[in-house]
Amino acid sequence: MNSYQKEQLEALAMVRSRLRQMKPAGVDQLNASMGPYLEFRSRLERFTQTHMAGHCTRSCFQSRTSACCSRDGIITFWADVVINAVCATPERMDLMASSIQQPLRAEKCIYLGETGCVWKIRPLVCAMFVCDAIQADVIDADARRSAQWRRFTAQAKSFRWPDRPVLFDQLEMIFLDLGCRSPLMYINNSPGLMRVKQKAAGSKAKFSPDHTP
Repeated sequence: MNSYQKEQLEALAMVRSRLRQMKPAGVDQLNASMGPYLEFRSRLERFTQTHMAGHCTRSCFQSRTSACCSRDGIITFWADVVINAVCATPERMDLMASSIQQPLRAEKCIYLGETGCVWKIRPLVCAMFVCDAIQADVIDADARRSAQWRRFTAQAKSFRWPDRPVLFDQLEMIFLDLGCRSPLMYINNSPGLMRVKQKAAGSKAKFSPDHTP
């Protein structure tokens, strides 16, 4: 395995280990904190299935002309792993671990299986990625879809961008307190994101992501 695969596998193993050790009340707290995000992802999934799925199938799986899913590695945040470990079955998480350890194929993501992505809830970076063709033919071609996508973009930022208290940072901090350390903890590792977080530290903003439809 290369360094990317090792980072992914280690993060997955750490999250699963800590969740097994966590008291039920702690898991319930995690579930409650993720509620608005999961509702947002449900609405986003309905939008993409309705307006993008057919195009993506043709460009990604059939002709392989899209940039989506055609790289060996994707950006996954620590929170992406936690959310899946909480929401997915152990069997689904085993499948993710197995996919990470498969020999690399340069033309596709390590998480792309025979029937599609093995994540239960795709990483937010993947969910928000649109190729040029989708942008032009699906989003920009319709004023209502374009407005809805702008709202989705703003809502995605409200969960991940640490210019206020955000879910992705909250999940990193919980596991940092449990002794976990991972390169996937970008909000507490990336100099750029840490500066954004530090600048916002003096604000009185409360943890309330924008999840308005």
